[in-house]
Amino acid sequence: MNFEELWAFLGRNPMLSIALAGITVALVYTEVARLFRGFKSLRPAELTALINRENALVVDLRPAPDFEKGHIPGSKNVQMAQFDPENKALAAARSLPVVAVCKAGMTAVDAARRLRKAGFEKVYVLEGGIGAWQGADLPLARGRGK
Repeated sequence: MNFEELWAFLGRNPMLSIALAGITVALVYTEVARLFRGFKSLRPAELTALINRENALVVDLRPAPDFEKGHIPGSKNVQMAQFDPENKALAAARSLPVVAVCKAGMTAVDAARRLRKAGFEKVYVLEGGIGAWQGADLPLARGRGK
């Protein structure tokens, strides 16, 4: 296919052309926004390395019953409704990497934004949430945790 055939195709299919342009713009916007959001996404193996190397604080934002059924060993459970990055208990963690974890990764993004706004510098989100952790066959702790 050459350039002239492509233009002819786009001319014959205006709705498809608009949809393609819209999807392309959305993808570019999403990727550019990801670069400037101030925190990084981690895969489960990267999180394990961060915990082992830098003693990362893992904050699990899921409801307490879900946390008790299974959570990342050493993680702290904080409900999103009670999540306050300005809390004095979190102040000591400003120098540590902080990783927000939720069920699928969406709630953790909001928490990560709040952490960055509060001045935390090493902020991460577990990509795919606890489901990704389980999918990687990594261990879960049961009960209330620490």
